[in-house]
Amino acid sequence: MLKNKWNCKNNQSYATLFVEKMHLICERMNWMKKLLRQSLLIMAFMPFAAKAQFETFRDSVVQLYGVVMTADSLRGLPAVSILVKGTGRGTLTNGQGVFSIVVLKGDEIEFSCIGFKNKITKIPAELEGNQFSIIQLMINDTSFLPAAIIKPRPSREQFERDFVSTDVPDDNIEIARRNTDMATRRMLMRTLPNDGKESVNMNLAKSAQKYYYTGQAPPMNIFNPFAWGEFIRSWKRGDYKKK
Repeated sequence: MLKNKWNCKNNQSYATLFVEKMHLICERMNWMKKLLRQSLLIMAFMPFAAKAQFETFRDSVVQLYGVVMTADSLRGLPAVSILVKGTGRGTLTNGQGVFSIVVLKGDEIEFSCIGFKNKITKIPAELEGNQFSIIQLMINDTSFLPAAIIKPRPSREQFERDFVSTDVPDDNIEIARRNTDMATRRMLMRTLPNDGKESVNMNLAKSAQKYYYTGQAPPMNIFNPFAWGEFIRSWKRGDYKKK
């Protein structure tokens, strides 16, 4: 009897778990169906949205063309820089001052040329159509410099004195000769610290000499004639003088 009751309870628990799992599976399937319908709707309307966005962008593109001329003589200006502000795009006028460039509605166009004042023109944002022509007149940029008065020397003697005492700067050859002087190089060798490469090479050389004489007594340079010769040469150069 107890065994039959236990089996009944197990069957009921299994049935309950099975029903819960089936319910969960149905909910997930319904959620996936809903997600699939939304994805299909988005994919169906995406071409229309892209087409509308492309139409809007194409409607905002403007072919700007025209001629740049001087304001006083109406002469075509060559090599005038035409820049679309904020984009880094631009062009130059040809030999007759004619130009052509693609811009967007609402862009600001800057015209600049040496000897003339800069001019900024804005493309109308409510422009109808995709073409816009312009005749840009450039005004001369006149700069007034302070007057310079040239006076002669009071006397010939003063001119000769000033000419002789004028300090003429050294040329590159004289500067190179002075920088590569032997005394200058020795002074720099004694005062400037070693760089990283020289320090590493010095430490490696000391380590190599130390490892070379490991297990034996190193030689005494007091009996080395080459060391004595180097000592005498250093003494003559003045390497041991007080700095």
